[in-house]
Amino acid sequence: MTKNEEARPLRICLLTYRGNPACGGQGVYIRHLSKALSDLGHYVEVLSGQPYPHLDTNVRLRKIPSLDLYNPEHLFKVSRFRDLAQPLNMYEFLSMCSGSFPEPFTFGVRARRHLQKCFAQFDIVHDNQCLAYGIGSLMRLGLPTVATIHHPITVDRLEEFKAAKSLFQKIKIRRWYSFIRMQKRVAKKLSHIITVSECAKKDIAVEFAIAEDKFRVVHNGINAEYFYPIENELRPDNSLIVTNSADTPLKGLRYLLEALALVKKTRPVRLTVIGEPKKNGMVKKQVAMLKLEDIVDFTGRIANEEFASYYAGATVAVVPSLYEGFGMPALEAMACGVPLVATSGGALPEVVGDAGVIVQPADAGALAMAITGLLNNRERRDRLAKAGLERVNSAFSWPKAATSIAGVYREAIDAHRRFS
Repeated sequence: MTKNEEARPLRICLLTYRGNPACGGQGVYIRHLSKALSDLGHYVEVLSGQPYPHLDTNVRLRKIPSLDLYNPEHLFKVSRFRDLAQPLNMYEFLSMCSGSFPEPFTFGVRARRHLQKCFAQFDIVHDNQCLAYGIGSLMRLGLPTVATIHHPITVDRLEEFKAAKSLFQKIKIRRWYSFIRMQKRVAKKLSHIITVSECAKKDIAVEFAIAEDKFRVVHNGINAEYFYPIENELRPDNSLIVTNSADTPLKGLRYLLEALALVKKTRPVRLTVIGEPKKNGMVKKQVAMLKLEDIVDFTGRIANEEFASYYAGATVAVVPSLYEGFGMPALEAMACGVPLVATSGGALPEVVGDAGVIVQPADAGALAMAITGLLNNRERRDRLAKAGLERVNSAFSWPKAATSIAGVYREAIDAHRRFS
């Protein structure tokens, strides 16, 4: 690749089968990466299924509609019955009815159909962990294609299997995660895979049987618009905060609740959970069983603008996950100047470094001891809060991530030219 080619702005197509930042990490990734790439001078277009992402005004959104079967407003239902006349829509609906998760596959078909008409407009396609057959075939159109895999989804499947109470539940889990076979096959065809931590790279390489030299590690950034320290002289000395998907076993909230029951035996404590558990789900039942109703508060979904205020009212943030491919909740807490207790699950030690207290995952006793130790030691809390802020500011930014990812794009384009 010549120097002129290395300096030329790229025409980038980002793909995400669901992109709303309020519905998980994929939307956050697409929103901030697309803006950072655009700020570097590249042309960026995002192809997304529902729920659609919130993008910067300089980034073009191309909507790729599906049946949107997981929309809470019409959950598992089609909004227009006539849409089932289309074979792909009927397949999507029947697959959902049988308990599988068809969104990645059907989005891949729709994305390929769209790109067949306009593939010459782009230098590179970047898939955000869809890994569908339709996306894997884009290289045959002459489109260099890379993908981000945030963490091995096989870990989610394993933890849900462990939490399953019956054979029927295990069969449902196996059916839901049947798309993993497709993702493994497509990932093997790619010349370059981006992932967000060294830990994720090693685990994905093993789980997907892919050589490690195909991976490029690029850490996520932090959105300083929403996550920043608020000076608050009235910060309490007994308040914990956690942000996660409450009923997802992988996030480890059950162990934090068990730890909370131990902590409250020796000192006053409260826990704020950013999110809302299922009405009759595991978390609600455990809160009742442990008699924690009076000290656990669930906020429900909150606006991005509210996060800093919630963190400002916390003494200690906790990330009790069993596994994280990266660990955005840890990074966000550190960016808000809150001392952190996290597990060693997955990439969390890589993200936290020496700026937090690390304990083994799935160990309520260790969590309780670490939490109590910080609650009882203001000097150590202040020291860790400062270290966390310094680590975030020095190592994690979206402009830095976008620059590295643009370098991966140029590698993939060059490799495509040499081997096609």
